[in-house]
Amino acid sequence: MPNASDIIKRRIGKTGQARRLRKIETEEERLLWSDLRDRRLNGFKFSRQMPLGTYIVDFLCRDQHLIVEIDGFHHAASQPDETRTIWLNSRGYSLLRFWNHEVTRERRAVLDTILAALTGQITERCHATRFYPAIPEKTGEQP
Repeated sequence: MPNASDIIKRRIGKTGQARRLRKIETEEERLLWSDLRDRRLNGFKFSRQMPLGTYIVDFLCRDQHLIVEIDGFHHAASQPDETRTIWLNSRGYSLLRFWNHEVTRERRAVLDTILAALTGQITERCHATRFYPAIPEKTGEQP
């Protein structure tokens, strides 16, 4: 069972690293942030470059436990990304991943997909949408 405080525990240097990442955002992050900030996507509150455990996630909607990541080509078939996704999923967070070109060329579709995840229209793992749902905690089981 995951340690609930582990996900929010402050890690030395992570807050500073997140601040630096906010200052050097990619063009794709800037574009998507312009649509997510100030509750612009149907009133859902997002934060950007947020430390969670040992990781920093691109965008986070804490209320819905949804993380949105924007990936460049170096993320294709990345084992560290898979490990990271499993770790975040096991702590109650669902992930949506988008490629850089999807944000620049198909932003409306990206926003529609994010909204579908936020409103529970996407709930199961899907390779087409690159949605990775949270792993539910097992309760009431005997060891």
